[in-house]
Amino acid sequence: MSLGLLFPGQGSQYIGMGQGLAIEHISAKRVFQEADDLMDFKLSELMWNGSESELQLTKYAQPAILVHSVATVRVMQELFDCSFENCKMCAGHSLGEFSAHVAAETFSFSEAIRTVQLRADLMHDACLQQEGAMAAIIGLDDVEIMSICKSTSSAQNRCAPANFNSPGQTVISGNVESVQAAMVLALQSGAKRAVELQVSGAFHSHLMESATETFTEWMSGISFSHSKFPIVSNVTGTIPEASVGVGDLLVRQLTSPVLWAPSIRYMVEKGINTFLELGPGSVLRGLNRRIARDTVCKSLGDPEDFESIEGFLQHL
Repeated sequence: MSLGLLFPGQGSQYIGMGQGLAIEHISAKRVFQEADDLMDFKLSELMWNGSESELQLTKYAQPAILVHSVATVRVMQELFDCSFENCKMCAGHSLGEFSAHVAAETFSFSEAIRTVQLRADLMHDACLQQEGAMAAIIGLDDVEIMSICKSTSSAQNRCAPANFNSPGQTVISGNVESVQAAMVLALQSGAKRAVELQVSGAFHSHLMESATETFTEWMSGISFSHSKFPIVSNVTGTIPEASVGVGDLLVRQLTSPVLWAPSIRYMVEKGINTFLELGPGSVLRGLNRRIARDTVCKSLGDPEDFESIEGFLQHL
């Protein structure tokens, strides 16, 4: 068994996320308590008893997903005395890449929560500065979608792929006019569906550029440790060269497409045949079914998930 860890990104949040873990496992409870102490509001209360509409906001959703993912890692370590020595590499979808760095001990959870809170605030502010949109295009290949985006873009209004999620599923992002024109052209070109996403802005596009300067300054102040296992970058879809800084890649991620399908294919090419998705939901497991059907992927985020695959986990 060659193990890879996966960490979900924004969109996986839901009311009640992580509460079961905190109730049943002291290791998870400590993660939520630390997050509440570090942030300027009680995040756990919002995650467990807040409104769905509030939790969907970028500035809340991102730290919430990070906290849930890290709590899941801690429960793994508590239950199975697991330090992930047999993990060959890991990857996180957009925001999830920060969770991956915590799991790999590249930087501490306290540093990560402050960094993600800043990232979320900067992205939220960028959304307020300029209206944007995102849309999922189903049923066209990457080349067709890139061509459509190019043909519906101008200097003032442009869009581009933001998430290469799986074969036949790509998310585009950019100015509203350009995204909507691309949706129409995609359907005319044979797409099965073109669905505008209910998000607050155009993530992973040029409309996030206003967030990069402050985020670059922040990241330059963090001393990253050598990771316990390699982390596949969203920006490159590979394990980056040692000369490329972690902070630089995490900044570039704001305006670069998430190369998720290429990342999973890269991991499989390097021998990964078993994946664990750690955190809320099972979005990444679903994508894996379309990207790498011959691999095993289990999702862990609630107490019952651990109970249902206890035997499997004991053999990791």
